[in-house]
Amino acid sequence: MTSATVGATISPMEINDIPRYMAHVGAAARAAAASMAKAHTAQKNAALHALAIELRQRQEALSEANQQDLDAAGHRGLSAPMVDRLRLTPKVVATIAEGCEQLAAMPDPIGEITSVKRRPSGISVGQMRVPLGVFGMIYESRPNVTIEAASLAIKSGNACILRGGSEAIHTNRALAACIQAALASAGLPLDAVHLVQTTDREAVGALITMPEHVDVIIPRGGKGLIERISAQAKVPVIKHLDGNCHVYVDANVDMALAVRVTDNAKTQKYSPCNAAESLLVHRDSAAQFLRAIGAVFAAKGVQMRCDEEALQHLQSVPDADLRAAQADDWSAEYLASIISIKVVASLDEAITHINHHGSGHTDAILTRDHDNAMRFLREVDSSSVMVNTSTRFADGFEYGLGAEIGISTDKFHARGPVGLEGLTSMKWIVLGQGEIRT
Repeated sequence: MTSATVGATISPMEINDIPRYMAHVGAAARAAAASMAKAHTAQKNAALHALAIELRQRQEALSEANQQDLDAAGHRGLSAPMVDRLRLTPKVVATIAEGCEQLAAMPDPIGEITSVKRRPSGISVGQMRVPLGVFGMIYESRPNVTIEAASLAIKSGNACILRGGSEAIHTNRALAACIQAALASAGLPLDAVHLVQTTDREAVGALITMPEHVDVIIPRGGKGLIERISAQAKVPVIKHLDGNCHVYVDANVDMALAVRVTDNAKTQKYSPCNAAESLLVHRDSAAQFLRAIGAVFAAKGVQMRCDEEALQHLQSVPDADLRAAQADDWSAEYLASIISIKVVASLDEAITHINHHGSGHTDAILTRDHDNAMRFLREVDSSSVMVNTSTRFADGFEYGLGAEIGISTDKFHARGPVGLEGLTSMKWIVLGQGEIRT
């Protein structure tokens, strides 16, 4: 058994017996969760600082493991967006290490008591924040999720079971070794964070149907993966299916700001779920703005799928890759150098379009009009709604959460980037001095 696995020894034969292996993992995680729930803040913070150190010190080993996965991805013909997500650069490692330190510096939410009110009966009623218990994380590519999930589990006093994709197995094992070393140095149970050692898909089926061991499942990956997990799970699921994020350029807008922000929202990185996929432009701004942003997109090789009015404005842009938009383009998540563009007659039309075609992820308005900005914030039904800034900021790290375990477009329990509080629950507490109910 390697240091990347649970503390109790399991033979390779037992790992191949998926139901038995996953039952063992679940039971071990449940036992570890009880220890994590009562761990002291200083102990959890020590583990996070140790994890940041391990990540920085093992940079060479992490790069070698990641290169194994990148080479295999090339042989398997994985798509460019998936390969991009798989890449663990020194910059990514530095960011996730900093995220661990940010989490360590944040207040510990566990045990916080709020909203205590005295009742006429004499009792005092309030709420206490507590860990969820055990969460299962199922994700594709993105090895940084391994550290984000582990660090959030540690700080929130939870245990977690991580099942990454086969395309990132070597990188995830190297990262899991860092996690195990950090847990050991802080005296926390190694079973608090377990990386599933098999890439057999049967392990996913087992993980999502173990309510006796797992309290919530958090999938991160393609729409097909999340739909399948949501349909088959016997455990609650925190999810978002896709990220069709919009930028709306209003009638009264700072043109330079609008071009700069729209460019960043689309082209800073194509593969994340918070990249802009749809651009809506008010008719009064369309002529000037579309020629400007069209030139930017043309220079960067972005394909523009446009309605008839947008096409008319963009025809004169040299080297522009223009296509007539089809009906499904308005709801598409491309994760590529493609954007849909539509001219709208009003703010009302923009809001209606977003609420109909959007995925409830992240949408932004670029405007000088305060009233329009406030209407957009109130009326657009998404987990993050922005004014005069890039959708690429829809991220737990950028929001100051230290790290995020995913972005939820659900409306219950957690919505938007899921950080520490998203991995906790509230229980009622009642304080009395011998009162009895009459």
